[in-house]
Amino acid sequence: MDLNTIWFLLVGILIIGYAILDGFDLGVGVIQLFTKDERERKVNINAVGPVWDGNEVWLLTGGGALFAAFPIVYATVFSGFYLAFMLLLFFLIFRAVSFEFRKFSETPEAKKKWDLAFALGSTVPALLYGVAIGNIMKGLPIEFVDGKIVSHITFLGLLNPYAILIGLTGFAMFVMQGATYMTMKTDGAHLEKMIKWANGAYIAFVSLYVISTIVTLFVASYLFEGIMKNVLFWIVFLVLLAGFVYYPIALKGRKFGWAFVSSSVIIAAVIGLLALSLYPKLVPSNIDLANYSLTIYNASSSQYTLKTMLIIALIGMPVVIAYTIFIYRVFRGKVILSKDSY
Repeated sequence: MDLNTIWFLLVGILIIGYAILDGFDLGVGVIQLFTKDERERKVNINAVGPVWDGNEVWLLTGGGALFAAFPIVYATVFSGFYLAFMLLLFFLIFRAVSFEFRKFSETPEAKKKWDLAFALGSTVPALLYGVAIGNIMKGLPIEFVDGKIVSHITFLGLLNPYAILIGLTGFAMFVMQGATYMTMKTDGAHLEKMIKWANGAYIAFVSLYVISTIVTLFVASYLFEGIMKNVLFWIVFLVLLAGFVYYPIALKGRKFGWAFVSSSVIIAAVIGLLALSLYPKLVPSNIDLANYSLTIYNASSSQYTLKTMLIIALIGMPVVIAYTIFIYRVFRGKVILSKDSY
C-alpha cells in the first residue's frame, strides 16, 4: 500500500469519526427545534454540552489532514464552496455560543432564543454536509487549462436537486444518530419520545438511502463501475446490511447502547462504500472524468511530506482517540440537571 492510499484511508477514518460523533449532536440540535417542553430542551442541550466541542476536534483534524496530504483538493473545494462554507461557519459559531449564552440567560424568553440558535446551528450544517457530498458524488465543473486548475463552481449550482436529495439523506441519518444517542441519556416520557424519533428517522433514512442509490445509478453511474468485483465492497455492504437489520431489533429490545453501535456502524459503512466507489478519485470532474478529476496521486503533497505527516499522525491520532474515550467515560450515563447545567 503506497503513502497516497494510506492518507486516503486516514482522511476517511477522520471523516467517519466526525460523522459518528458530531452526527449525534447535530441530530440532537435538529430534535431541539421541535421540542416544546423546557425541561426536555434542557436535557437535550446538556446531553451534548460536555462533548460537542471534543467532537469538533475530528473535523479540525480531518481538515488539517486534507490540507497536508492533498492541498490541491483542499484549495479547489474550499474556494469553490466558499459561500457555502461561510454559511456553514456562521451557523456553527451560533451553535457554539448558544451553550454558554443559554446558561447565563435569566429569562425563559432569552433561553428560547438561544435554544433556537442551537437548533438552527445544528439543522443547517446537518443539511449542508450532505449537499456538499452530493455535489462531489455528482462531479464538479473543474478542468485543467494551461496546466492550472480552473473551477466553474457557483453557489446556486451547488443547490441542484441531486445534491439536495443527498443532503436530505444525510440529514435523516444525523437525526437517527441523535435520537439514538438521546435514548441513552434520558428516561420516562422523554425516553419514549426519543424512541419514536429514532424509529421515524430510521425509516426516513433507509427510504431516502434506497432512493438516492437508485438516482445515483443515473446521475453518477461511474461510482458503480467495477465496484461489484471488489471484495471489500461486498464486506462493507454486508456490514451495512447487518446494521440496517439489527438497528430496529436493538431499539425494540431497548438495548440502546447496541442501537447506538448499530447506528454508528451504518454511518461508517455508508461512508466506506462511498470511499470505495470514489477511490482513487477525490474530486471527480463532470467535464472530463478521466483527465480532469483530482485523485490521490495528481493532487497530493510530495512523498517526503506524506511520510513526515504520517509520523506526526501516528503520534497524534492515538492522543485524539484516547481523549475522546476519556471524555465519554467521564460523562456517561443519564443526564442529571443541576444549577450549573446549560
